[in-house]
Amino acid sequence: MRATDPVAAAALASEVGVGTATAQVLLQRGFTGATAGSFLDPRLADLSDPSVMADRSAAADRLASACRRRERVALFGDYDVDGTTSAAILADALEKLGAEVQAHAANRFEGGYGLSEPALDRCLSGDPHLLITCDCGSADHPRIARARERGVDVIVVDHHLVPDEPLPANAFLNPHRPDCDFGYAGLCSAGLALSLVAGLRAALGAKLDVRQYLDLVALGTVADVAPLDGDNRALVRAGLKVLAAPKLRPGVQALRDRSGLRARQPLGAQEIAFRLAPRLNAPGRLGDAALTLALLRSRDHDEAQRLARQIEEVNDERKSVERAMTEEAIAQVEALWGPEPTHGVVVASERFHRGVVGITAARLCDRFGVPSVVVALDSERGHGSGRTVGDIDLHAALTRCASLFDRFGGHRAAAGVTLRADRIEEFREAFAAETPAPGASERALEVDVELNDDFPMPTARDLARLEPMGQSNRPPLFAMPGAKVEEARIVGDGQHLKLRLRHGDAVVGAFGPRLAHRIDELGKEVTAIGTLKPDLWRGGDALEIGLTALG
Repeated sequence: MRATDPVAAAALASEVGVGTATAQVLLQRGFTGATAGSFLDPRLADLSDPSVMADRSAAADRLASACRRRERVALFGDYDVDGTTSAAILADALEKLGAEVQAHAANRFEGGYGLSEPALDRCLSGDPHLLITCDCGSADHPRIARARERGVDVIVVDHHLVPDEPLPANAFLNPHRPDCDFGYAGLCSAGLALSLVAGLRAALGAKLDVRQYLDLVALGTVADVAPLDGDNRALVRAGLKVLAAPKLRPGVQALRDRSGLRARQPLGAQEIAFRLAPRLNAPGRLGDAALTLALLRSRDHDEAQRLARQIEEVNDERKSVERAMTEEAIAQVEALWGPEPTHGVVVASERFHRGVVGITAARLCDRFGVPSVVVALDSERGHGSGRTVGDIDLHAALTRCASLFDRFGGHRAAAGVTLRADRIEEFREAFAAETPAPGASERALEVDVELNDDFPMPTARDLARLEPMGQSNRPPLFAMPGAKVEEARIVGDGQHLKLRLRHGDAVVGAFGPRLAHRIDELGKEVTAIGTLKPDLWRGGDALEIGLTALG
């Protein structure tokens, strides 16, 4: 357990208006009275100066010209949530400001990731004057050059790592460009799209409230596992408030309804990551992300509800495929390396669905605590996706294995690879060598705060002020020793454990993913360890703990 200081925590709690448990978490993360306040209450007014972003002014001016001349603009977004939300932001703003928009989404099974040849053909078929790529394009030099040769101007909006070769685009917005002086490198493409729309508004001198797009920015940022610090923290916090509002854009309203979320509930990043984003990702995983893009762009409530129903059906199919794949992937890891691998793992199968490899890789990370790559084999080729744990840089590890790939790309937390099937074993060995994982003792749970008389249960309001929690701002682990078990039952197809616990005067719900097998071991009291969040089912100030361990 991490060291605690009740006296210092009490002083900070009084200064910034939180409970001592929350104050202790802030102290452990290096915050003081001078810095904790701005962390707890981030403001959009404090966002980094966008004027120094490389090519932002040039891109905004070109978009302004397209709006004035009512030009045809082809928008092309990647098939994930960041790609579709950034395309939806730009499509909506450009249409409202005068341009004619043709919106497209990448298809995993017809061209794959990025601005592929089939994708470019689709975009050029509409004879556009301008092409904008969203969440892709940084490494698509040949296709961008081909578009320019056709007389089409190209703007790239992307946040993936930048190759050394100059990009032949008219404007290239990417905070990872070596010559970009923008102060925050963590923006995903949805955040960049918002900044570009603000620049366009200024270039036109138009009245357009860019805050209307904060819901889409929050969805794209959290779904893309972008860091939830700096500018992203302020943007996502503001977006969460929009997502909880009574009235939303029709597509997001229908999505929220399908996810079982209600207006005015205290939403956090977890609700995006586990309820909203999987639904938005499902069409791009199993079929065509154009369905997701259509939902996000819909302006009619009836149409939005119809599209949301279709997406729900696809998501149900995705869950079924994922369950079967995860079971096989876990069995493969244990057969190759045992139940506690000490390095990154690579699994591959012709039975794996290439649209679900990323989710399965995340499941392996959760299960084994090591970086994981899952590869779907198709004849002589494999398409894989990787996720990582802790501070291990996945992209850096894959870069050191690059000679084995036909293609790869991504960032430190998530990446994709394409390689020949006969190189899988060589890749396994190279990846294991590049990703030595922490030992079991290092991976042991480190509780932030044990709840007791000095550190009573945090309030729902305190937890909301820590949001958004996720990448670069992990949810704190709380321990509840001596919690009395008032109710225990199995839920979720016999896989999960649901408890009602009493700790002091507080009654707390508890949810244990894949802990159903522990129900017969429970005594009258347990030590519950996990992350606390508002209990959306009971509402009010009720809390639920997501169990990480149960003693």
